[in-house]
Amino acid sequence: MLTVPRPASPRSAALKTSVAALALALSLAGCGTGTTNAGSTTTTQDPATAEATAEATAADDAAADTASDTADATAVVAADAVTEDTHYDADDLTWDAAEEIPVTLADGASSAGDGVTVDGDTVTITAAGTYRLSGSLSDGQVVVAAGEEDVVRVILDGVELASSTGSPFVVTSANEALLYLEDGSTNILTDADSYADPGTDAPNAALYSMADLTIAGAGSLTVNGNANNGIVSKDGLVLAAGDVTVEAVDDGIEGKDYVALLGGTYDVTAGGDGVKSTNEDEDGRGWLTVYGGQLVVSSGDDGVKAATILTVDAGTVNVTESVEGLEAQHIAVDGGTVEVTSSDDGVNAAGGSSGTTGGGGGMGGGGMEVGDYTVSVTGGTLTINSEGDGLDSNGDASITGGTVVVNGPTGDGNGALDVNGELTVDGGTVAAAGSAGMVVTPGSSSTQSGVQLTLASTVPAGTAVQIASADGAVVGSFVATKDMASLIFSSASITDGETYTVYTGGTTAATEGITEGTLDGADELGTVTAGEYTQSQGPGGR
Repeated sequence: MLTVPRPASPRSAALKTSVAALALALSLAGCGTGTTNAGSTTTTQDPATAEATAEATAADDAAADTASDTADATAVVAADAVTEDTHYDADDLTWDAAEEIPVTLADGASSAGDGVTVDGDTVTITAAGTYRLSGSLSDGQVVVAAGEEDVVRVILDGVELASSTGSPFVVTSANEALLYLEDGSTNILTDADSYADPGTDAPNAALYSMADLTIAGAGSLTVNGNANNGIVSKDGLVLAAGDVTVEAVDDGIEGKDYVALLGGTYDVTAGGDGVKSTNEDEDGRGWLTVYGGQLVVSSGDDGVKAATILTVDAGTVNVTESVEGLEAQHIAVDGGTVEVTSSDDGVNAAGGSSGTTGGGGGMGGGGMEVGDYTVSVTGGTLTINSEGDGLDSNGDASITGGTVVVNGPTGDGNGALDVNGELTVDGGTVAAAGSAGMVVTPGSSSTQSGVQLTLASTVPAGTAVQIASADGAVVGSFVATKDMASLIFSSASITDGETYTVYTGGTTAATEGITEGTLDGADELGTVTAGEYTQSQGPGGR
């Protein structure tokens, strides 16, 4: 049996929820990167950067093809991509190889050139320049203590650092520090199980910087945060490239003012938050943007988190384990591929400034207080598997493009969608499945129609639900990964006011998610009218 919802109020012009005034407009420009030899006109590029440059050159000739390429897990944004709003520019990855200062690390026998002091197993860089490090310290430390206007570039070329008393790599002062992973090199940083100086302002991560920090290069880096965090910048943090693995007792990767992922692969396992930016006190700070690359996070708390704005423009974000998957005051998915698994809310627009505006048109979350929070999906693919609310905004939410799939909670205390303001759907494809007790539906301002299915009995995980028009054409097929009692489905194929027949079973091209299907062997459940929504009145979750 299929429960047919009551008619909703007539639709009006679309309400556009936008974070344009809050978003940081970053100027993307192509630029070759690498090490330039002073006596040669040849610039050597690592393979990933060379590939990205070639793709950028071909973009004008194949715009449609390159649009999908932006989601490539190995995508690398050119060196000056975020120059306008971060410390990073094209010069960061270009230097005179003849001016490199060699530093050889060895227990009790480290050696270095100008700009470096060696005191036992503590090696300190004191001036601007490019330093190539190799070797190992079994119980030592590399310190960058340069001038406040100095840019220090440290090339890790087969380095293994460990400390029994604290952090093995610390930037105490510089204008900017760049950690470059030499192509083909393997580098490891391991801190102590407990720090001799646990003070508030003392280092608390295996890789710790008081200055703007950039990680780049085609080599690999393993960071073991045994006492607390993995990588921390108390200023800005740009992750430009590299094959980086972080394991941390508490937080994995943290930037204060911002975190920008441009390319490379970052695999983070953390007991606390996975990757986050924290500055909620200064305007234009506390943001996190994924411009490309691949981020994989398994966390004991929030997966990917920003104090203000969290944006995915391209690349891949995969939160395999978390309490809350993505969390920020404003969350925008504009491209790329995002997959979230969470024990609580999957995508949660919360925290930050409350800025209450009063009741919302959609009565999302049962008419709870509506704050200055937004979730916006304009492109890409967002897939959520949550035990709490799936897509949750303590303010408004809008979907104008892309694909949103929610495999929401099976318990009635949470819902696949939970929007305290209004949820507007003006494009894209949406399938939100979950329990029937806390259903939030698209608001009356939505310009794209959809259907609401309230099922008389639970549909088991792996069972296809198919929606067919009056002529028998399948206009929507969805296979949930969990048992479901309700489904909100919206796409351009659904015509407002039309009657559709709903089936279970049949054949589908894929075994999960939004797919294509036929009605061969399907069982009819009943009919439903597009645009007729009934919303539950339970309290909204936090």
